[in-house]
Amino acid sequence: MIVRAAEALDEISGGRFVLGLGAGHGGGAESFGYPADKPITRYLEALEIIVPFCAVRRARRSTANFIMSRTPDVRPRGPRPGRIPLMMGGHSTRTMTAAATHADVWSAYATSSSLPEAFATMTEALDRICESIGRDPTTIGRSVGAFVEPGDAKLAEATGFGVAITGSIDQITETIARFSEVGVTRVEVIPWPPRSTLSSSWHRCFAALATD
Repeated sequence: MIVRAAEALDEISGGRFVLGLGAGHGGGAESFGYPADKPITRYLEALEIIVPFCAVRRARRSTANFIMSRTPDVRPRGPRPGRIPLMMGGHSTRTMTAAATHADVWSAYATSSSLPEAFATMTEALDRICESIGRDPTTIGRSVGAFVEPGDAKLAEATGFGVAITGSIDQITETIARFSEVGVTRVEVIPWPPRSTLSSSWHRCFAALATD
């Protein structure tokens, strides 16, 4: 069902969809009524079906511990003849290895700090994992989620995800530009505070990021 939904979204978007996959965090499984035990094992088993299914639109039969498929087909197919690009999250060795093995883009998010230097250890670990499985580290994108809070109030630290990117619009833009120095190719900006309407400072911030 995940792959069928992805094919439909790829069709609607004209071939611009990227399928994001991960083991889940923050109570996501419980919220939707899914089992919460052994999340990484369940995730890795799901990949055994999802990844080849995305490539050939036919899943192989699976008799794994948690997931079973009966070789379904995806019809109609999306607009792209090849596989839909995969973005796969991973902070641990097991999930980062899965991303290095299958993904077009590896994804992570801020845990202790949103500053570029905080992600250096993870991107270096991804490099080592890629090399250990025979993949060129330059062939996988690196996308990270970072909290950005214009000004100096530092309210985002109360979320438990650590230090946010703060300061003036110019300072924020300069900080985000430094992500390339630690091997990051894409920054997912998490605005703080999370408001339904953007303040003037956020308008200026996004305008500066778009320009740079």
